[in-house]
Amino acid sequence: MRKTAIAGTVIITTLISGCMLGPDFTHPAGPETKSYTTGKPANRITTTSSESGAAQSLALGKDIQGQWWRLFRSPPLTALIEQAMKHSPDLQAALSALTEAQENASAKQGSLFPALDAKANATRQKVSGAQFGNPGFRGTVFTLSSASVQVAYTLDVFGAIRRQIEGLEAQAEYQKFQLEGAFLTLASNVVTTAIQEASLKAQIKATQDIINAQSRQLDLVQQQFELGGASKVDILALQSALEQTRTTLPTFQLQLAQNRHRLIVLTGEPPSTELAAQFELADLHLPEDLPLSLPSKLVQQRPDVRAQEALLHAASAQIGVETARLFPDFTINANVGSIATRVGDLFVPGSAIWSFGGNLLQPVFHGGELIHKRRAALAAYEQAAAQYRSTVLQAFQNVADTLSALEFDAAELKTQDAAVQAAFKSLELARLQYQIGAVSYLSLLNSERDYQHARIGQITAHARRYADTAALFQALGGGWWNRARLSATLLTENQKKEKKHECFFCLDL
Repeated sequence: MRKTAIAGTVIITTLISGCMLGPDFTHPAGPETKSYTTGKPANRITTTSSESGAAQSLALGKDIQGQWWRLFRSPPLTALIEQAMKHSPDLQAALSALTEAQENASAKQGSLFPALDAKANATRQKVSGAQFGNPGFRGTVFTLSSASVQVAYTLDVFGAIRRQIEGLEAQAEYQKFQLEGAFLTLASNVVTTAIQEASLKAQIKATQDIINAQSRQLDLVQQQFELGGASKVDILALQSALEQTRTTLPTFQLQLAQNRHRLIVLTGEPPSTELAAQFELADLHLPEDLPLSLPSKLVQQRPDVRAQEALLHAASAQIGVETARLFPDFTINANVGSIATRVGDLFVPGSAIWSFGGNLLQPVFHGGELIHKRRAALAAYEQAAAQYRSTVLQAFQNVADTLSALEFDAAELKTQDAAVQAAFKSLELARLQYQIGAVSYLSLLNSERDYQHARIGQITAHARRYADTAALFQALGGGWWNRARLSATLLTENQKKEKKHECFFCLDL
């Protein structure tokens, strides 16, 4: 007797808990590589230094701080990123998508428990004698009231419901890393746009200096022409060179205006908003000690890779869902209530009604639908796996490209520094020779113009180095694991804001 009870308990427990069909998801292994590029030392990579730029050291295995943009030591830049985080509609959209996915996963968990519903009903009825084979009976009119509690429970014997929950939780994980990726892109865009603004300002100033030098040069030649010391051809040549230089200035100014508009919009404001933050290259600090994550950790840190892994997990869970649909479905239903012709008699003895039953549904023939759906789920998993591998390879390429860019940026800046030094020495020599009358003022102006052209190349090289440094932090994942959970931070900020400041069109709920 005791053995029978134990066996019955085991059977009931098995039916209730069941098994989970389909593959159990395991995290895919990353590429077995110890370096991002060929021909580089495994532990440390150091770029070259120059007169206007220090060397940058990349330490393999060093962790990334959560707020990596602070390494540029620009309080206005940090404040701008914090403003963008609070007001960006892209982040708000990503946060809402995450909340929706989390709520859907939580809602589906309710399917693991019995569904309990209360029902009450009152109807006025007339019964005819013809219904009982007595047409002469005029019938009667009465009120029928009922109240009942209904219970329905689907036994998740083969894990279909649990696999659906697993898939929905994976979708929530995907939205979580979509949010982290959106913020990483936003922060990187703010940094690179600020750097571009500083670069354009410096280039505009250098171009204006060239225009001033060419204008003075043209004035001098015109004076020489009036005195018979220069030809009309000289004047026309200088005028042409001056106007060509002037044509570059509106292009720089347009780029600066568009860059400014983009920077304002990134903070979540319309481009007509006045932005107090101003950026100059001299106010930015180039981070010198850069972290370089181990290749084995990159797949754990990149938001896009983690998001693609979550999609792979969801595809794996869907295989279990489609597999479970090939097996029987067990459902238990129960109904307990009372029925009476008067409301006051609903719960008196004799008015009780109840029913209890179980259903078993075994798919027998669906024209191959269930088999093909399972095969489709398997194909979807293979597709997600291939997309995951593609995302991982793209991530490694991003890091490799950025490391190469940092190295060549330093080499380019060193070359540009040499060009500026040579141009400056030539200018100093021209000034000295002009003072003693060895060269004309025209030669001095030419030297000054060449120096300003070299300065523009140096400015561009400086800005590119700053931008590629920011690109490295983005390529390595941005250090999201070393700061507070972004969704919690954004939700806290939303609670502080009034509804009218959250969006242009709000729905009162």
